[in-house]
Amino acid sequence: MTRSRSPRDPTTLRNDASDPITVVDAGMVDYATAWAWQRDLARRRLDGEVGDVVLLVQHPPTYTLGRRADHANVLLDQAALDAAGIAVFEVDRGGDVTYHGPGQLVGYPVVRLAGPRVVDYVRALEEVNIRMLARHDIAATRIDGLTGVWTDHGKVTAIGVRVTAGRITQHGWATNVAPDLADFDGIVACGITDRSVTSMRALGSDASMATVVGDTAETVAAVLGAPAIVARPGDVGLHEDVATRATQVGG
Repeated sequence: MTRSRSPRDPTTLRNDASDPITVVDAGMVDYATAWAWQRDLARRRLDGEVGDVVLLVQHPPTYTLGRRADHANVLLDQAALDAAGIAVFEVDRGGDVTYHGPGQLVGYPVVRLAGPRVVDYVRALEEVNIRMLARHDIAATRIDGLTGVWTDHGKVTAIGVRVTAGRITQHGWATNVAPDLADFDGIVACGITDRSVTSMRALGSDASMATVVGDTAETVAAVLGAPAIVARPGDVGLHEDVATRATQVGG
């Protein structure tokens, strides 16, 4: 497995590098709400009303398509999607199509970057998950030319991000803790046809989601070199009535 380089000093990525990072453990949140939360936080982060925040969530079964996604990589028609109870959203991140669902930990950092270091930022998100997985005796790495975190048995973390003109990050990563991997059969994950998808559970880990959330909060802090404050959505002014303009396909 070819290894690509680590990020250049991720502790200098953030505009306010020494300030604490608020890690919000939000539990199960529908995709439209989480996307609205990201936009709300991004606006307030740009205005200086909040500091850097990382949302940690799970979603009901959902496929999302990035800006340049090939719609043919969603293999199910609308009737099959409806029967499976899987929502589909077109979103403004990079990357192709991916799956979110119960048993998968999704991280959405809303962070102000210090400069135009998007590649280093993506490498830092990979590093967070490589270190978290190592805590569970899972050997994971990067593959040169492919974004995400990989094992000898397949991809365990998908990554797709957006950085606004104000250098505020949105979207993020999705790590397969113990999802139903059969739900990936309805897509060509990330548009990659020759590599499989795996999970921590499939790799032998029996870690609970709560444990993975805690470990992820700690590795975020370690990689970015700042203390993490674990919070709930209401602590940073997030509520489910935040207006949303999410575009859901069909349904």
